[in-house]
Amino acid sequence: MKAYLILADGSVYTGSSFGARRDALCEVVFNTSMTGYTEVLTDPSYYGQGVIMTYPIEGNYGVNFDDMESRRIWVSCFIVREYTTLASNFRCEATLDELLKKYDIPGISGIDTRAITKKIRENGTMPGYLTTNPDYNKEEILEKLRGYKIADAVKTVTRPEPLHLAGGGYRVALLDVGAKDNIAGSLHRRGLDVTVYPALTPAEEILAAKPNGIMISNGPGDPTDCGEVIANVKKLYGSDVPIFGICLGHQLMALATGASTEKLKYGHRGANHPVKDLALGRVYITSQNHGYVVSKIDESVAEISHVNVNDGTVEGLRYKGKNIFTVQFHPEACPGPQDTEYLFDEFIEMMGGKKNA
Repeated sequence: MKAYLILADGSVYTGSSFGARRDALCEVVFNTSMTGYTEVLTDPSYYGQGVIMTYPIEGNYGVNFDDMESRRIWVSCFIVREYTTLASNFRCEATLDELLKKYDIPGISGIDTRAITKKIRENGTMPGYLTTNPDYNKEEILEKLRGYKIADAVKTVTRPEPLHLAGGGYRVALLDVGAKDNIAGSLHRRGLDVTVYPALTPAEEILAAKPNGIMISNGPGDPTDCGEVIANVKKLYGSDVPIFGICLGHQLMALATGASTEKLKYGHRGANHPVKDLALGRVYITSQNHGYVVSKIDESVAEISHVNVNDGTVEGLRYKGKNIFTVQFHPEACPGPQDTEYLFDEFIEMMGGKKNA
């Protein structure tokens, strides 16, 4: 069956449908990872987005459900150059097509993903519409695209109730604003006692549990839309509890302390982004998934700890006189390199009494 991807600039790409047979409205973005499509599809940070994989073949190693980073797929649609039905891997439990159908997510293959990626790099991310209807009304679709904005992203993806992962070490409260499972897993594997809280949990409730540390997770959407969460993060900042923020958590802490955020032209999404740790003088290859960055920092409040080697954007902050640090990239990886997992160990050290200068 044919499928059609219509972009907001009026361009149309005709390919083949796989996955669910339904229409999808989305923000079209691209990811440069060579592997890890299961983790990408189930990362809550992709809520409301249609993801193009720049690697030309997807589905070749199938799907193992242990690799899922959350309880379901969050992308609106999946856009690939070539989808293969031949899955060759000893861990394979299902095909990519079966995974998409299980969660009612449409896909399109057989289109020039390189051309679309170049278009996005030149013009920025843009809304798109995927359909299998050959009689689609282009003008009606373009009208829908003109008014499209991802809304209620964090409220939609956050877990509905707390989750406790028992451990014998420090107690960590993880604020889930769109958390990948491997964030809690990275803490729990280190012996920590982890409680995952829904995004709108009041700061007073979290602090009343007397955690030794607080983590603020990754998540989707425009950080400035998260007013209620930002207000709670500001209260958490006012406590003496050590805090570690990742991705959206990094942005929310910055907004809570007077910094600004801005949207990138086409974002950072992939498993090969170089980031320099300024204190160590060392460059790490990182996993990233974000469309916004922190800007206009109050240098009396925080100092830049990490920068993106490609474009110089802020990739990490350390807060002066506080046991707080945040990073824009994903130290828990999946997909991607795990070179920056040392930050979880640094967080544990901080809970033991180490304090930023």
